[in-house]
Amino acid sequence: MGYSIKDILRMEVAPALGCTEPTAVALAAAAAASLLPERTIDTIELWVDPNIYKNGLAVTIPGTEGECGIDLSVALGALGGDPRLRLEVLAPITRETVKASKALVAKKGVRVHVLEGRCGIYIRVRLQSSTRSAEAVIEDVHDNIVSLSLDGRSVEEHPLLCRTSKCQDSLHALEEWLVELSLPQLISLLDELDADDLAFLREGVEYNVRLAEYGLTVGPGLGVGQTLERLAREGLLKKDMVLAARILTSAASDARMAGVKMPAMSSAGSGNHGLTAILPIWAVKDYVVCDDEDCVLRAIALSHVITAHIKAHTGRLSAICGCSIAAGAGATGGVTYLMGGNHCHIAGAIKNVIGDLAGVICDGAKAGCSLKLATAAGTAVQSALFALHGLDVKCTDGIVADSPEETMRNVGQLCTQGMIETDRTILRIMIQKGFDG
Repeated sequence: MGYSIKDILRMEVAPALGCTEPTAVALAAAAAASLLPERTIDTIELWVDPNIYKNGLAVTIPGTEGECGIDLSVALGALGGDPRLRLEVLAPITRETVKASKALVAKKGVRVHVLEGRCGIYIRVRLQSSTRSAEAVIEDVHDNIVSLSLDGRSVEEHPLLCRTSKCQDSLHALEEWLVELSLPQLISLLDELDADDLAFLREGVEYNVRLAEYGLTVGPGLGVGQTLERLAREGLLKKDMVLAARILTSAASDARMAGVKMPAMSSAGSGNHGLTAILPIWAVKDYVVCDDEDCVLRAIALSHVITAHIKAHTGRLSAICGCSIAAGAGATGGVTYLMGGNHCHIAGAIKNVIGDLAGVICDGAKAGCSLKLATAAGTAVQSALFALHGLDVKCTDGIVADSPEETMRNVGQLCTQGMIETDRTILRIMIQKGFDG
């Protein structure tokens, strides 16, 4: 089956409030809670794969004034989340919800289990009241609710299950199609963009720029974006297109990782991927001759497509930072396209990013992600400029191959086969630090 760019945007790009891993946990809990006549919940039991657990440990939850923890995330979803909002499930929570959720956690009403041998996204939540119990399971994709049950009986034909029971747009089928496409074929998908697609892409820019503006104004989280901007004002750094991309992207991540209650437009299941895929291109537009905003939006569309292509190789979550090698590669492809590069230049830029950033690990979602997004954004722009001036990493270098397609396959092999023990070690170190929710 063939797909279109509209399918890619619909299945891979969506608004998300807060980090997508604890948000997905909250979504599963909210879906289960929606089956209960009343949200009077005595205990919550949660089972997750290691990567969901890793990314839920230390990132701030939106609307909680600085709180974090995967146990609190699941309680918030159960007591106040709206599952109909999917990855914006926590938008309705109030101070009362936070207070009740913290109380439930404090009295040991939430138990979390890590399924150490589980690969891929997996979340199972069981809610128990005095007389009823409800369960929900999410698999493969952060908002893909695959089963619901009430008092041990499966609930069929529920609206929250529509993605799996009624819509046959399988992410696996899309990914199988994507990985077979060559880079010229990926670029040719841009010819299918229509006015609705461009409007959706513009909406994504608006989401992510709002986060960046908040980050620059307030300086939440680690304050990377605001600090870089101050260093430029003081003349300690030069404000060029590389630094502009770093500032805009990291400022948005500062806000998002600090739990600011504003959604990001995600890409390939990650809000930080969405920031990296979109904002470097938006920053670069001010430094090039481009009177047509549609051209910028087309470059962003290419960024989403390349990001999705690489994530189809690597999987949704791994020990390698996807913002660096997936969204970073998408961003460099988009920047190169915006600056008039052909498919050979784009190929070179992708290989440059991967040659530069393939060793960046993912050690969970947290405030420090802003540093990695700053690096990814700046490297994306630098890699594009290098490629446009004839500098490409050669196929004799490490995992970089002769073609971008083979290079991306090598990255996938590194993530899915080579980094399994690394991922376990990262999680073990994080747990030993005591940040276990």
